Amino acid sequence: MSSLLSFSRFIDTMNEKIGTAISWALLAAVLICSGNAIVRYAINTSSNAWLEIQWYLFGAIFLLASAYTLKRNEHVRIDVIVGRFSKRTQVWVDVFGFIFFLLPATLLILYFAVPFAMESVRNQEVSSNAGGLILWPAKVLIPIGFLLLTLQGISELIKRIGYLQGLVDASEFEKQAPSPAEEIAAIKAAKQIN
Repeated sequence: MSSLLSFSRFIDTMNEKIGTAISWALLAAVLICSGNAIVRYAINTSSNAWLEIQWYLFGAIFLLASAYTLKRNEHVRIDVIVGRFSKRTQVWVDVFGFIFFLLPATLLILYFAVPFAMESVRNQEVSSNAGGLILWPAKVLIPIGFLLLTLQGISELIKRIGYLQGLVDASEFEKQAPSPAEEIAAIKAAKQIN
C-alpha cells in the first residue's frame, strides 16, 4: 500500500502544479476578452481568432483544472445528505462513487476522446470560421483533461482506502477551502470590524 500512496502523492503533486499553472489562463482569457471587446467597440474591428482563443482558454481551464478541483475536494457533492453520516461512512460513499460513477465515466470519455483528438491531429483540423485558429490543440485537451481526472480519481480512491485501513489521515482528502459556515463567519467578522 505504501507504493500506491506514493503514486497517489505523485498524482496529487502533478495536478496541483497543473491546476496552479492553468489558473493563469483565466487571467489571459479575461485580458483577451476585455481587449477584444474594447477594440470591437472603439474601432469597430475584431477577429474570429480572438474569439476562438477565448474559447480555447476557457476549455483548457475547465478540462485541465477539473482534476485539481477533485484533488481539493471542491467538486459538486451531496453534502446535505452525506454530511450527516460518520466520517467512515462518508469515505465509503466516496469509494462507491469513484468506483461506480467517476472512473467508469472518465474511462468511457477517454475511450471516445482519444480517437476523436487523434483524427483531428491527423487531419490538421482548422476552424471553418474566417480567420479562425487550428482546432486540433483544443481537441487534444479533451483526452488530456480526462486522463488527469482519471488519475486524480485513482489517487482519491487510494487515499480513501488508505484511510479505511488507518494509513492515511482524513486531512489528506478533506476540503481545503473554507466551508460555507466558515465563510459566513468570516463575512460577519469583517462587517463587525467596519
